[in-house]
Amino acid sequence: MKTLKFLALPALLSIFFLVSTAFQAGKETERLQKAASVVREFGKMKESIPHTLFEQAEGIIIVPRMLNGGFVIGGKRGKGIAMVKQDGSWSNPVFVTFTGGSVGFQAGLQSVDLILVFKHKSTLERMENGDFTIGGDISAAAGPVGRSSSASTDYKLEAEVYSYSRSKGLFAGISIAGSNIAVDNSANEAFYGKSMGTHEIFTSARNTSSALGDLRSALRAL
Repeated sequence: MKTLKFLALPALLSIFFLVSTAFQAGKETERLQKAASVVREFGKMKESIPHTLFEQAEGIIIVPRMLNGGFVIGGKRGKGIAMVKQDGSWSNPVFVTFTGGSVGFQAGLQSVDLILVFKHKSTLERMENGDFTIGGDISAAAGPVGRSSSASTDYKLEAEVYSYSRSKGLFAGISIAGSNIAVDNSANEAFYGKSMGTHEIFTSARNTSSALGDLRSALRAL
């Protein structure tokens, strides 16, 4: 009897590991679904990301329902995904975290959808398993607004990343300077089933999950 119990223990642990991994992976699928919803909502807005800028962009970070607020000392915290263009189509997602802070008179808490548009994919590819600071490691600016290509014709577009944020259906215009973007290694391992670096995820064969297909469709429509 003791031998049977001893043999059963590894089996139970294996089942527990498989169930917990599937549950965690489900959370990442939900994050992809929320990201697709954010992209579609941006597309419905009267004044949105200019087509010209989005066509030129090689990378994107989407952070759904980021918490922004505080009392005197504020903060931002959210979980999102990063993607780059590979041969004209969007890559597999790298799961990331977004953390920022600010000091000044402020009170209250709001949920903000955030999209960061990157001019060069190399900025995101360099993350690997590390992180970078917006406004420190890379230049950032509030993005120009307007669907038509003429909306950004006279815009210099000299920054590396352009930010767009919305709250309650309107542009929020929050500051992202000093915010930190880090690779969410545990989420990536849960979703892909193994430990993978940023470059490997971006360049490997495209993941065909339905949630990711929906997100790619939303990005193409935008």
